[in-house]
Parts: sequence; structure tokens; C-alpha cells
Amino acid sequence: MTTAQVPLHRRLGLTDDEAALIPRLLGREPNDTELVMFSLMWSEHCAYKHSRPLLGRFPTDGPRILQGPGENAGAIDVGDGVAVVFKIESHNHPSAVEPFEGAATGVGGIVRDILAMGARPIALLDSLRFGRLESARSRFLFRRVVAGIGHYGNCIGVPTVGGEVGFEDCYEDSCLVNAMCVGVVPAGRMLRAAAQGPGNHLVLIGNRTGRDGIGGASVLASTELSDDEDRRPSVQVSDPFTERKLMDCCLDLAERGLLTALQDLGAAGLTSAASEMAGKGGVGLEIDLDLVPLRETGMAPAEILVSESQERMLAEVEPERLGEVVARCAHWDLDATPVGRVTEGGRLVARAGGEVVADIPAALLTDEAPVYAVPMLPAEPPAPLDLAEVAEPADLGAALREALARPALASRRWVYEQYDHLVGAETIRRPGGDAAVVRLPDGVRAIALGTDGAERHCQLDPRGGGRAAVCEAARNVACVGARPVAITNCLNFANPEKGSTGWRLAEVIAGMAEACEALGTPVVSGNVSLYNESAGRIIFPTPVVGMVGVLEDASMSVGHALRAAGDAIFLAGGGEPRLDGAAWLDEPRGRPEPPDLAAEAALCEFLARSVEAGLLQAAHDVGAGGVAVALAESAIAGGVGVEVELPPAPRADVAMFGESAGRVLVSARDEDEAALRALAGDVPFRRIGTAGGERLVLRACGRTAELALDEASEAWERAIPEALAA
Repeated sequence: MTTAQVPLHRRLGLTDDEAALIPRLLGREPNDTELVMFSLMWSEHCAYKHSRPLLGRFPTDGPRILQGPGENAGAIDVGDGVAVVFKIESHNHPSAVEPFEGAATGVGGIVRDILAMGARPIALLDSLRFGRLESARSRFLFRRVVAGIGHYGNCIGVPTVGGEVGFEDCYEDSCLVNAMCVGVVPAGRMLRAAAQGPGNHLVLIGNRTGRDGIGGASVLASTELSDDEDRRPSVQVSDPFTERKLMDCCLDLAERGLLTALQDLGAAGLTSAASEMAGKGGVGLEIDLDLVPLRETGMAPAEILVSESQERMLAEVEPERLGEVVARCAHWDLDATPVGRVTEGGRLVARAGGEVVADIPAALLTDEAPVYAVPMLPAEPPAPLDLAEVAEPADLGAALREALARPALASRRWVYEQYDHLVGAETIRRPGGDAAVVRLPDGVRAIALGTDGAERHCQLDPRGGGRAAVCEAARNVACVGARPVAITNCLNFANPEKGSTGWRLAEVIAGMAEACEALGTPVVSGNVSLYNESAGRIIFPTPVVGMVGVLEDASMSVGHALRAAGDAIFLAGGGEPRLDGAAWLDEPRGRPEPPDLAAEAALCEFLARSVEAGLLQAAHDVGAGGVAVALAESAIAGGVGVEVELPPAPRADVAMFGESAGRVLVSARDEDEAALRALAGDVPFRRIGTAGGERLVLRACGRTAELALDEASEAWERAIPEALAA
């Protein structure tokens, strides 16, 4: 069968059952334009049709929650009438096709989600996964994605303050590019997307509409990657300089109270923005497509309705304020074009050439999209790890150097030095530590921000891995002195209709929900990205958690760098190190221990109280690479060596490189040890050594690992640049 012989609905990504359902809901056959609109809005990317039934497991309420899931972004109350707005989203498939523009437009889209809430963007973070850097393709994708993120963020003047990067074979074909944005707004002035008043104008603000990105949501982001060029629509084209003007303009309009509602034009373009505004407001919208400013001639109505051209916003404006809105947009050198009106009745109507080309109840495109139960086929539990099958290093010092020289564990400086993380002058803790710290507008308080995942743990034990992702994110913000408050998340998974992926998705969500409940960190926003697989590779389950914590006194935050020779070094928290799932192994094996949620909550509270009391010189989460890598990172950052005796373990390499949730390294002055032990209470707290000298000396199980600090630093800093030079 040739492409032309394939039914239109299949070419658009709709199933036969969905194509049969549409006329039953409409009461008639849809025309081709309407069918295109349904295909986009009923895609996995827009409708979450496989994940929506599972997402209700997340806790979404709490004393600080101002806006939970369902809007452009979530919001928390940080006191004094200030709301912090944040969200994370994926741009995975577009970045695999065109990494620079895919990553750049991912940043642009998440920034506009924050703008749609009336908030000023103050920080960006990114969470990235690629194949191993021995691969030419992965090196290319890595370079271009980082370049795209840096270019866009730097041009719009929003600092990129943190993030993470991982390298595993499973991401060779399907890289992951998740972008998070955080903004601030007076709590009483938040905007929402719900259209409100019949007779109000719909105003399109920003760039003209072109053919870029058409089909991106229904085809590119809702199916597995394919080499078939007919299934690869164009990736959106970024214009960060217009985005900067759009930011300033939208904030100006919001501060003047000129907007009734505001919505970003992202996936599915005008169709998505209009149907969501109508559906959330319980009203109808009428749009005249002849009024939409076009970048290209001859665009069909369907193309105008689903174009994903960037840097566009749809605003609802009261008639008496239309003139002022247009004038303010002109002040910012932006087009502001009235293209329609809010109506009664709940229908989305589009006209072109004086004729109706689409007439659909908005709810059919949004709330009534079909939902599917995913197969719940449990994966076989992994075999226990047999330590006898893991070679023990003969030279522990050489093993430590080799670990630090792995791109998976090495310094990310090559990445974050391409980002402007100081623009705005409010960044207190910069990239490279456990979490970023950004000062709030009052100049006294701050927020701590971080992104974390636990994909190896999730691959071996999805529920335990879901817990671990949330707990690690909480520990990281607690390490700088903040109390974890709420999360956003991006759930990156393979095809939920095949194998055990649906079960893994449900288990990860359950584990994350359990951790959020135990830590008091509700989910306020998020994104689901499925079908991240190719014919040859399936990604690990990769939930990415964006955590926000609050510091009441910004000046008290601490970093991970050791501060001074003579400081005592302690290991806080429990958990026995294991090589199960550890980064030390080339691939995830064994059965990692799931986090103890009560212990994790107690550890976070201990860290926050210790920082508030001024007792900590430094704190650093023990994550990938175990205690040995964490010690090396803190020593390198502080330029001071260490001499430590690690707690007992089955073997020296397990003590050094084994991983376990719920452990943090802290350093303090000798005279503060008693006060710290008193604060720790039931939290395990063990002195393991002292900072000083120019060497890393780690003793474990009767053996010693020794490495010069400058040699460790060179291996750690040069790993990624040297891998990229291959």
C-alpha cells in the first residue's frame, strides 16, 4: 500500500477506533481540517491518553500549594505575598532529530509556560541523557543540545543555574532533553489560561505563523523514532530575541492588569491554546484564520490551526482594553492581532474565507479525548548481584582516578560554562553543587532548585527507583540548607503499549507518590514523554524530578566544597553501600535497596536545622559513584585534601563506590561536633576523618586508596572535554 492509499486518519496518527469515535461524538463526519485538529489533540503528547489514569496517584495538595496540575505551571506560596511558579517539560524527540533547535525551542516553550502564569522567569535548569560518548552520534547530539540550551537561555537573559547529565547506551537513539523554568509573581496577580468573558477579544501576540513544527505532537512526540522521513515533521525554529521581547511585553501587560487570560502556543499551536482556554473556562471561541499574521503564503486552514511556530501567545482581552494592549505590544516591537472572540456555548469555531472550516465542542478535543489502560505485565525481578563475579580493583587509588575520569561521573563544567548562570545577579549557589540557590525579590530569602533522576534504580526496581528520584532531589536541596517544598516532574518512558513499560510507569509513579507523601512535597506540575525507543534500543524508565526548596535566610546557604584544613568530616544518614545498580558497574545489575522514607525525611530536616544553626561548613549528597566520588568532588571544589576511614563494608570497593540512598557528607569545625550530634537525634551520624593536605587518602576494609588532589582534579575536569575530542 502506498502512502497515498493509507487512510488519512492513520497518516495523522489516529487509530481506526479513534477515527470511528470522532463522528459519534460530533454527530457527523469531521472534515479534513477537523480531523487534523483531533489527531493533534488526541495524540499522546497532548492528551496523555496512556498516562492520565495513573497520574491521579500523585499528591497535589499542601499548605503552600497555590496552583496544582492543570494549568500552564504549578505555584507555591513562599510568603510575603510572593508565588514561585515552576514546571519541567520534555523536548526529546525533536532534539533527537535536530538537537540545536529541539533543545532551544524546548527552553523557549517552558519559559512561555511560566509567562502564561504572569510570572517573571528567574531560573532555568536542564536534565539531559545521551548515549555513551564513545559514539559519534551521541557526541554530536550532546554538543548541539548544550549549544541550543545555552544560546536560547543566554539570549533571553534567564540564567541556567543547574541541571544534570547522564550517559548510558540506552539513550543512544532516544536522547532525553528536559527543561525546567522557575518564575516569581505576586500571588494575587497570577494569570490563568481559562477564557472568561463572552465578547472579549482573542489577541495573538508575537511571531507570525509558519509551517514549522506541523505534526510535531501527533507524529514526532507520540510514536517511536523512525528513520522514515515521511514521519519526521520539521522541528520548530527558535527566535530567542523575539522571546525576550515577548517576555518583557507579557510581563508589562500583566503588571498593568490588561489581560484576562493568557496561553502559550506550544504543541498543536492555535488548536491547543484555543481549545484549552475554552475548555477550562467553559466558554466557546471563534477565530478568523484570515486575520492570523502568516510568515508564508498559501497556508491551508489546518496548517494555520496546528502550526507550532514559536514565540507566540494567545491572550484574552476585554474590549475596552484592546487599544492599550495593541499599543503596549507595539512599544515592545511585537505584533498584536485580534483574531477572534470569546463566545457562549463551548464550541471552538474557525473560519477562513468567510466560511466555517471547523466547528467542534472544545471539550471533545480536551476532556473527552480517549484514555487507555496500559498493559500491566510485571518485569522479571533482576538476579541478585554476586560480588564474586565483580572484579575487585588491585589498586584502589587507580580505581578512584579511573572513576573520576568517566564521563558519567566527571565534572560537568564543560556544560555549564556555556550557560550564563549569573545574569540577573540573584544566583547565590552556582552550577556544580548539589542544588542552585536563587535569591527571592525581598533580598532576604531564597529558593533552592535541583533536578534529579534515578534511572538505573528504576530499571532494576521501578517503585524503589521512583522513591529514590524524589528522595535524592530532596536531599540535594536540603544540602544547601533549604526545606523541600514541592516538585515538578517529567516522566520519560518507552512505548507503554509494549512489554513491561506500562507496569514500570505505574510502579515508578507509585514510588514517587509514596516519597512525596513522606517528605511533604506535592506534585504541582509536570509532563509525560512516552515512546522513547527505537527498533534497537529502549530507554531506562527515567523520571526526572525538579525540586524546589525554601531558605528563610539566603545568607546561610552552604555549598559542597570543603572549607578549611582541620575541619571534621562526617557521614550522616543510614543505608549500607551496595554495588547493586551503582554507577561503578558498566551496566545496572542486582537489587538496589529502596529508600527508607522516614529516615530520608529526618535527614532532610537535620540538614536544614544544621544550616540554620550555622553549624555546617559544607554538605554533599552521596550519589552516583558512592562516598569516594563524593569526597573527591568536595575536596576538588575546596582545593583541600582528605584523610578518612570509611565505614565497614563487604569489600573495599563496595565501601568506596557502593551506593545507598539517604547518605550525606558534611564537614564542620571540631567545636561544633557535639551540637551536630545533638541535632542529629536518631539520624545516624559518624565521624570518618578530617580535611587537610594535598591528597585524597581513603581507608576501607584494611586497604588504602591514595591519590594526589591535583591528579584527581585533572582526571575529573578533563574527562568530558577529552571524550568530545575523540
